[in-house]
Amino acid sequence: MRSTLMIALVLLLAFSGTARGAERPFAVIVAAGAVDAPLSLEALALIYRRRQLFWPGGARIQPANLPADDPLRREFSRCVLGQTPEQTEDYWREMYFHGVLPPHVVASEQAMLLFVESTPGAIAYVSTCPTDRRVAVVMTFGNVPNCPSHPATCAPLQD
Repeated sequence: MRSTLMIALVLLLAFSGTARGAERPFAVIVAAGAVDAPLSLEALALIYRRRQLFWPGGARIQPANLPADDPLRREFSRCVLGQTPEQTEDYWREMYFHGVLPPHVVASEQAMLLFVESTPGAIAYVSTCPTDRRVAVVMTFGNVPNCPSHPATCAPLQD
């Protein structure tokens, strides 16, 4: 009985670590030419918390999110921010009183691609590798099929 509990505990810890890979792979995308240097996980978290507002070249960063109940948004939030979309609600209420609005919310991954293609400074995430040359992949979480590898791991950064 005791050894069964130990095995269960070891398995639970192995599958619940914060440095694990994405359970649902995704790629972080920007408009082609928007970012010259590699993007770090820390910078990505700051961008999505609206604490980094400008790209190094001076363009305003325009992050986009899927709806809070979308499975890909939930994976992105868990992986990058270490929280579910619901857990960030208090944060955004507080930021609102400081004049900071949350990232844009778009209805679908196709809308994410269109947003990035047409919005200077945009950044978003999708589950498949974009084929449009107006979009560049800057990070990948997990194995995104047919995507250039820019590997990052899920290591959520807490406030």
